[in-house]
Amino acid sequence: MLAAADLVLHAGDFVSTGFLEELRGIGPPVEGVAGNMDEPALKAALPKQRVIEVEGLRIGMVHDAGPRLGREGRLAVRFEDCEAVVYGHTHMPQAERFQHVWVLNPGSPTERRSAPVHSMIVLRVRGRRITPELVTL
Repeated sequence: MLAAADLVLHAGDFVSTGFLEELRGIGPPVEGVAGNMDEPALKAALPKQRVIEVEGLRIGMVHDAGPRLGREGRLAVRFEDCEAVVYGHTHMPQAERFQHVWVLNPGSPTERRSAPVHSMIVLRVRGRRITPELVTL
């Protein structure tokens, strides 16, 4: 599935530079942010947050979006010029439209923790439309 993607977005916690390089070796470009579990070299190399453009649409990325209460509103303000925000940290999958922005947490394909399933999100961009699909692994 990843090899067929045009781009891979990673919301942090690569953990090691070796894993980031392995992910890049699959083929598509990888854009990511630093996570709290990343080794020091990754934390130094990756931004804590960023905005990328995909076919003219802006997607914000951050690892830790803060406490659950009010999270969507904070992200909508923090990334007010974005059509979507991808965050990680909680491992709890989320694909929810809030005001003007999609708030997306892919969960985790490897570390489920308290999430109900291993998961990821396939994000399709067509014209000015973003369609997220939560994929259970």
